[in-house]
Amino acid sequence: MVRLRSRGNLLSLALALVVALIAPVSSPPAATARTAPAAFTHPGVLVSRAQLDFVRAKVNAGAQPWKGAYDQMIASPLASLSRTPKPRAVVECGSYSNPNYGCTDERQDALAAYTAALAWYISRDSRYAEKAIQIMDAWSAVITDHTNSNAPLQTGWAGSSWPRAAEIIRYTYTGWSATGVNRFATMLRNVYLPEIINGSTRTNGNWELSMMDAAIGIAVFLEDRAAYDKAVSTFRARVPAYIYLTGDGAFPKGPAGSGIDTRAEVVDYWQGQDTFVDGLSQETCRDFTHTGYGLAATAHIAETARIQGQDLYPEIADRLRHALGLHAKYQLGAAVPSWLCGGSLALGLGPVTEVGFNALHNRMGIAMTNTQALTERQRPAGSNNLFVAWETLTHAGNPN
Repeated sequence: MVRLRSRGNLLSLALALVVALIAPVSSPPAATARTAPAAFTHPGVLVSRAQLDFVRAKVNAGAQPWKGAYDQMIASPLASLSRTPKPRAVVECGSYSNPNYGCTDERQDALAAYTAALAWYISRDSRYAEKAIQIMDAWSAVITDHTNSNAPLQTGWAGSSWPRAAEIIRYTYTGWSATGVNRFATMLRNVYLPEIINGSTRTNGNWELSMMDAAIGIAVFLEDRAAYDKAVSTFRARVPAYIYLTGDGAFPKGPAGSGIDTRAEVVDYWQGQDTFVDGLSQETCRDFTHTGYGLAATAHIAETARIQGQDLYPEIADRLRHALGLHAKYQLGAAVPSWLCGGSLALGLGPVTEVGFNALHNRMGIAMTNTQALTERQRPAGSNNLFVAWETLTHAGNPN
């Protein structure tokens, strides 16, 4: 029992109770706040109708780099009108896709569907729309599960591309049957979403970010507000654990719920790196390729959310700009200091900078010298054959 020693204490307590009763209820923490739009925007996964219209106008005018990027895409095997989809009931993927039972086929077919959808929108050649439908219908009729150790990552990769394709076709072409649309939605809801929606706290960060890239896209297609909110919440918690800023403290944050929180545990999780600078990624000292996956997914999620009316870029801008800049610097050939990954880096960032560079530099006006140099050197950016494709075409200089 607490003994009140004076009338003043009693008066203070009474006032506090009154204030508590009349004060407005505070909003829930940002990480758990409901953020899904009241009405979803379609097409609205990674690319919007306004963005697609901008691209189409540029390509039709023969403007660069869009025309060159479009020609590159059309010449790709992913755009082939003679492509035959290769669906499987169970896709089994072990570490580094070993074993590979349908892993490459699924990723490639999902990317091909997205490629065909883009080709349809820009060219208005209905053969591409029909090819996208053929691929999506083939898989939705067959697949039931993903298995083995890489199942969550595989589901994230393929699951990122499927809704991008489906959004464009469903909302800009009239030839996809209601049966096909509904079966595809059922596939996303029952086969893909359960595998990814709960995240992956103790794996390398590119896993969880790729999974949320898929989850937010699927949530938009399904108009599933709960799934959208959960994907955004997981994203907001993971990005500070993937990209370091000095304001975080002496060492990076561990992933939420992982139990990784001491300096020794974090250093081990960050591939042995014990000196931390702005923009360093949890996977920088692993290799730039996997880091690129994480950075690409981060930009994809923010881009989809922005299309849906929720601008996440301001809260991740410092992390993403520093991360893109740091990795671009060394990808461009800068000497590696001894304190960074023992003085040796495994390069190979991949075609992953366009979306983030466009958002931060072109829309927000942030100077990004190294990122700009790398982005322009790599144009037209193609596909990483996993879940990134044709982003010079879709996002270079796109103001929408």
